[in-house]
Amino acid sequence: MTALFRRNTQRILALWFPHLPTDRLIRRRFGRFWRAIPQNGMQAERSPLVVSHREQNAQRIAALDEKAEALGLKSGMGIADARAMHPGIDVVEADSQADRRMLENLADWCDRYTPLVAIDGSDGLFLDITGCSHLFGGEEKMMQNILSQLRRQGFDVRAGLASTPGAAWAAARFGLETIASGKEGEALAPLPLAALRLETEICTGLESVGLTSVGSVMTAPRTPLARRFGSTLLLRLDQALGRFEEAISPRLPVPPLSIERRLAEPVIHAEDIESLIHGLADTLRRDLERRGEGADVMQLSLFRVDGAVQRHVVRATLPLREPDLIRRLFRERLSASGDEIDAGYGFDLVRLSVLKASPFTAVQTALTGDDMSTEEGLALFADRVRARLGEHVLMRPVPVESHIPERAVRMLPFAAAGKAALPKAAVPADRSSGVPGRPIRLFPHPEPIEVTAAEVPDGPPLNFRWRRATYHISRAQGPERIAPEWWHDQEDAPARDYFRVEDTEGRRFWLYRQGLYGVTEKMPRWFMHGIFP
Repeated sequence: MTALFRRNTQRILALWFPHLPTDRLIRRRFGRFWRAIPQNGMQAERSPLVVSHREQNAQRIAALDEKAEALGLKSGMGIADARAMHPGIDVVEADSQADRRMLENLADWCDRYTPLVAIDGSDGLFLDITGCSHLFGGEEKMMQNILSQLRRQGFDVRAGLASTPGAAWAAARFGLETIASGKEGEALAPLPLAALRLETEICTGLESVGLTSVGSVMTAPRTPLARRFGSTLLLRLDQALGRFEEAISPRLPVPPLSIERRLAEPVIHAEDIESLIHGLADTLRRDLERRGEGADVMQLSLFRVDGAVQRHVVRATLPLREPDLIRRLFRERLSASGDEIDAGYGFDLVRLSVLKASPFTAVQTALTGDDMSTEEGLALFADRVRARLGEHVLMRPVPVESHIPERAVRMLPFAAAGKAALPKAAVPADRSSGVPGRPIRLFPHPEPIEVTAAEVPDGPPLNFRWRRATYHISRAQGPERIAPEWWHDQEDAPARDYFRVEDTEGRRFWLYRQGLYGVTEKMPRWFMHGIFP
């Protein structure tokens, strides 16, 4: 688990969305900006919204909006009781997966402030803003900017800022907003026990002995508390106060290199996006040169004005630095995703990140101006095709240590195969004639054939039937015996005797017999494994 905790210098911003399920439904009905625009008649007259789920064979309230809360309804109340009290409420079945996707979309949007964003349960986020708040005018201005933008997008959101995740969580949910570093105990002391993120049973037990606030727990003897209520109580207290570090994992890995540009005027057209990619790639090139690396995997993140985020990834077979080549790859990727790219009101933030880098070897260019080798040209062609059509469009054979023909080669995506290529030894030659001993076209799975006559006990077939056609053998060469791999196959697996055969019309095949005549009661089986040109 990757920790975002840095003692003394860490600043965590917690976001809480108390009405996320109902906000999601209302945004779908009235638009993303329903909170920012004046309420029209339909919006003002809408019924209180309640989200229900089944609990213990009864439909109960799982979430509700502000109007339903104003009526006195609460989570956990039975739907039948709620309808009896207020027949006009609007009840919608809960969709936890849609709520989760919405929370993930919000985490994507918060990535514009910091790459260290973690999801907190089903209704919250943690943002590690250590060292980046000055880019937005300080912590307070940054927090207010985030809150105003999210409220404008139709979400009811609360924020808390502190030096520990536990204190920030409590500040967001109990109206403290900002807690200065080192003042966690003073700020949390008057809050109820729920501010420590304790289970209901523990809170009830503490209240039964007169401990009703965080301050009362802080001043109570620790040993009796741990003995009676378990170690979780003290762990949560120490995490909130910064005595014990709390590790939280960012939702997305932090790229080793990243550059972004915030735009005063949002861009819409693909040409403008490509121009920004070239400028960002030129800045990244200097960083890559300083590190002696090239980019293997790059990601383009496009942040829309309305909060939506689009990410596009390209992979390079050989490490890249040149802005023109990077721009060309993303042009192919964006062209292939043309139907998916919806600029909406435009993108106001564009970020180019290096997700994976490797050592870059500089090569002396030719004086003729042709500075791209055959290998580089092939790699660039493969990268452009994969960027446009997908990762598995181009496959490359990679040798595998096995003498069984169908196992000796494995097909991998072009980039995953790297520089590996089939060695010459993988296609052994017949020294007497110079003809390759293996067919160019090898079936991935041998196909059974019907042999009507063969030289017994270990000779080639005289004729055989394959794919509803009969073939008469005029010449044959073999057998070449290939034993089974005992570490993969069963102990009694039969050996294979391969034959290179030619029929009366000049067609050449690679056949094998599995088993021997007369050795066992079981008759040998014949298979077609490949075709010679």
